[in-house]
Amino acid sequence: MHFRLSFLACVLLGSASVDLFASTESTIPPRVIISVRDQKLMVIDQGQRVAIYPVSTSKFGIGDRWGSMTTPLGWLQVAQKIGDHAPTGAVFHKRRFTGEILPPNAPGRDPIVTRIIWLRGLERSNANAFNRCIYIHGTPEEKIIGKPASYGCVRMSSKDVAEVYAQIQIGALVRIIPDSLPNLPKLKSNPNQVIFTAATPQKRAPDSAASGKSRATDKHVSSTATPHLGSGA
Repeated sequence: MHFRLSFLACVLLGSASVDLFASTESTIPPRVIISVRDQKLMVIDQGQRVAIYPVSTSKFGIGDRWGSMTTPLGWLQVAQKIGDHAPTGAVFHKRRFTGEILPPNAPGRDPIVTRIIWLRGLERSNANAFNRCIYIHGTPEEKIIGKPASYGCVRMSSKDVAEVYAQIQIGALVRIIPDSLPNLPKLKSNPNQVIFTAATPQKRAPDSAASGKSRATDKHVSSTATPHLGSGA
């Protein structure tokens, strides 16, 4: 009898955990879903599709091991946004605008450009993402977007990453999945709804230990990482 009661208790507890997780996913949906299979990024609002953009994830595959240069899977969160007022094609080195501006497909160049959306992992399987400097960012190598080509980050064209940057805020949930994007209905236009909004500059958070100390300027403001949450290009 004791064994049977213990077994029933475990089953009920397990069911409650599954229901809680399902409820969390339904009530707090991701703002962005990135499909490794499709090499596409979907922006979501109110459970509906706002836009889909081509991307490039890692050419080394998926994972979160140090030194692997792979793209992590799972639930992540926007920790910092860098590049609020940078021009299209602005080159960033160690998250600072260098003053150089590159056109798309500049020969022989492969820096981070235009915008940086720095991600923090929310699961054990992607816990290294922030310190590995996993970003959604612009790349001048736009001709190869749509197939795996990065060193861990999620690459986009300058135009596309600027649009995504304007639509999401600090703390927004991002989910990277190995499968295809879900089939969501397209968001119906609402004349009173503003979809594209400029990011609001916020106080800069200290850089991670790997990046060293820095100063933010009004040309490349970095927003703060979420306070309650605990490298590849």
